[in-house]
Amino acid sequence: MKLRIQNGRLIDPSQNLDKVTDLFIDNHKIVAIGEAPASFEGAEILDASGHWVLPGLVDLAVSLREPGQTQKGNIATEGRAAVSGGVTTVICPPDTRPIVDTPAVAALIQDKADEAGMANVFPIGALTQGLEGAQLSNMVALTDAGCVALSNDRHAMVNTKVLSRALEYAATHDLLVVFHPDEKSLSEGGCAHEGLMSTMHGLGGIPDTAETVALTRDLLLVEKTGVRAHFARLTCAKSVEMVADAKAAGLDVTADVAVHNLLLSDDVLNQFDGHYHVLPPLRGENDRLTLIEGIKQGVISAICSDHQPHEKMAKIAPFAATEPGMANVEILLPLAMKLMDEGDLDFSTLLTCLTSGPAACFGLEAGSLSVGSFADFMLFDSTARWTWTYESRKTKGHNSPYFGDEFVGRVMSTYVSGQRVYQAI
Repeated sequence: MKLRIQNGRLIDPSQNLDKVTDLFIDNHKIVAIGEAPASFEGAEILDASGHWVLPGLVDLAVSLREPGQTQKGNIATEGRAAVSGGVTTVICPPDTRPIVDTPAVAALIQDKADEAGMANVFPIGALTQGLEGAQLSNMVALTDAGCVALSNDRHAMVNTKVLSRALEYAATHDLLVVFHPDEKSLSEGGCAHEGLMSTMHGLGGIPDTAETVALTRDLLLVEKTGVRAHFARLTCAKSVEMVADAKAAGLDVTADVAVHNLLLSDDVLNQFDGHYHVLPPLRGENDRLTLIEGIKQGVISAICSDHQPHEKMAKIAPFAATEPGMANVEILLPLAMKLMDEGDLDFSTLLTCLTSGPAACFGLEAGSLSVGSFADFMLFDSTARWTWTYESRKTKGHNSPYFGDEFVGRVMSTYVSGQRVYQAI
């Protein structure tokens, strides 16, 4: 099918593009910008006047909960939530049940995603069997089955020797490894940043050294093995400094941050609301500001939702007893734009960290409106005011502190490979 998007404001930082022009799509791909290509006839015309035409977002952290935890969410519901937020490419972690440690589980997730017909879904494979940190998984087979990286998620390795061997093997086959730096002996039993707020409320604290001690070890092993590395969900000011030094030293490393760690500090724990219970935790104000500075300096390449849907009962308990995580994939863009409204980041930088930035981290052909790319894009009304309500949510998750909040800017429609997969009512 041929499609012409006309009169929209095309914004694509990967091309330094920001102008009102037309976009031409044929056979699922973008074939021209501005002038129609030769023999481009019989196209459906979509008038995008008054809207921004943006690349589909690439979210590096979306827990789909399927297989194994469908009471929290599934590939269809969370895929629908993703595209309603303009997210056309999602990376899902390996902590399903069963774990993504066999090609069969990786294939199941992708088959279910194809059946749902929503966002493009790419699983991360388990670095070790069962995420138990002892026996290496068949990394090459997982990659051949469609896994875009390997990770042990937030699960500990039995010892550093096993991790070193895993990284050596991954480096030999040029496989990307995703690290979640966390020294369990320091973080175990904690549920909040170790500081004034956790002390005041009697909450088990997680010191920033739980992240930085593990990060130090991981960076040394990355240097030793030469593996391609991505550091996920950084939270600490010191971590930004360490990754910056590693990049300056020539290590092949990238990093991301969850949007809530850019917007919130542990001051919100005064509300004693379990919806703010996340792991890694919300840190201090200086950490939050340093993470933003890390984005400005290019140390952090991606902003993700860290979408973790839960059933209602998971958050109905005292703070420490609640399950960690927020379900925010469908409001990722308007949440991120709060940083722009507050003057912390400009829109081009934000959009880069939501599109081509994360795509580059994982070597994906996504997050761009360039000619030859798959036509994954959204129409966005930058002036629309709307309220995200519990009743209107697309996710199966019940856990977000943002229900009832008003946002400025709304995704009006989303297209994947030139096919409309979401239309706002």
